[in-house]
Amino acid sequence: MLPYPNIDPVIFRIGPFAMRWYGLMYVFGFVSSYLLSAYQLKKKAFTLTRAQLDDLYFYLILGLIIGARLGYVIFYNLNFYLENPLEVFVLWHGGMSFHGGLIGSFLAGYIFIKRKKLRFFSVADLIIPTCPPGLMFGRIGNFINGELFGKPSDVPWSMIFPQGGNIPRHPSQLYEAFLEGFLLFIILWIYKNHKKREGDVFAAFLVLYGIFRIICEIFRVPDLPVGYILGFLSMGQALSIVMIIVGLLIKFVYLPRADQHIERLRK
Repeated sequence: MLPYPNIDPVIFRIGPFAMRWYGLMYVFGFVSSYLLSAYQLKKKAFTLTRAQLDDLYFYLILGLIIGARLGYVIFYNLNFYLENPLEVFVLWHGGMSFHGGLIGSFLAGYIFIKRKKLRFFSVADLIIPTCPPGLMFGRIGNFINGELFGKPSDVPWSMIFPQGGNIPRHPSQLYEAFLEGFLLFIILWIYKNHKKREGDVFAAFLVLYGIFRIICEIFRVPDLPVGYILGFLSMGQALSIVMIIVGLLIKFVYLPRADQHIERLRK
């Protein structure tokens, strides 16, 4: 068993203001994504200009935050928030959903891209490989908070989390940081240079993230009060299955049909 580092979630306080590691991880995620996207614009021609990239990130960040919060409210604790609607706005009490953030940023990005008359999958393939580092930082933030910990375990690297009782557990946050963050970034960053068509990278992200999340959820305590769906699926796994299906449909149904449609127009 390894000792849990027990890092103070608050970096510093100035009066009522508190700078927390979790919030800083969000900043790291946004900044790393933006810098990686800007780097790609310099290296390769895209339909997006630097000014449009700046505006797009405003939309994406706003959509992600709103979507992540509403996703948590709807997917994980709807009854509580129906009884306490003002708690929806109390973000410092915690409660953000990756899948909700994905939907929110997708909708915000889609609106922006259509308004600017850009090609959606061209822009999506530019942005999506830059997202995993942000996911990695977010899971590190969960680890520092001592939340979203794993199931009881006797593996040599198990830890006792302050909020998890006096029981060694899987550090599942670190599993997610590695698979959904580091490894997924490496795969997508390489794959983007070998894709066959626009949209391939976006589809790959949906499928691979879904697979990695399902694996990690095996070791993670299911989110309360939802628990397990059908007695064996966590909410995270159920939503990830939907992600995988959507990714496969884009890759093997929508994109080939779009190619065929373009070919017919050329003839």
